[in-house]
Amino acid sequence: MNMLEQILAANKQFVANLMIKSMDVSSGSGKLPSRELAIFTCMDTRLVEFLEPAMGISRGQAKVIKNAGNTITGPFEATIRSLVIGIFELGVKEIMVIGHLDCGVATTDSKKLIQKMLARGISADAIKMIEKELEQWIDHFHHPLENVEEAVLKIRSNPLIPKDVPVHGLMFNPHTGDLSIVVNGYGHTRD
Repeated sequence: MNMLEQILAANKQFVANLMIKSMDVSSGSGKLPSRELAIFTCMDTRLVEFLEPAMGISRGQAKVIKNAGNTITGPFEATIRSLVIGIFELGVKEIMVIGHLDCGVATTDSKKLIQKMLARGISADAIKMIEKELEQWIDHFHHPLENVEEAVLKIRSNPLIPKDVPVHGLMFNPHTGDLSIVVNGYGHTRD
């Protein structure tokens, strides 16, 4: 069975075992985040079904935005667009940027990544189109804690994000589940 078939089989079993009560829209898990919170974090697999429970967040309570290394690369890139929709259309009133220890992006190198891309058949011309941006993104990220501070600053100083939206920065330990404050968005201070 290939991956798609495995996923579809698991979904069939999930739906068959799902209680009717949990499918009821009135159960509190609508499209608006009930805790009025957006979480911006990394796509690391160790965070799946671990980060949100460690925060006391359950289904329907927060908008979760993920990308490699929870990085922001421009003033209107996908993360900022998602936050804008979250704030203005979905009622988000606070943002938490959550990095994690042992992040794989911190050990990635643009030259090695380019070699892997070439080996998999990506054309040199295609790589040339994005090489500078790739270098700025990958080679700049070496410290997850500094990345959280930078992401908070980029969100907080973005002219599309209202000044009354607190932007917090946290660091998550994917081994223990511990969260620590990097930036307190209420006071804009580092703890």
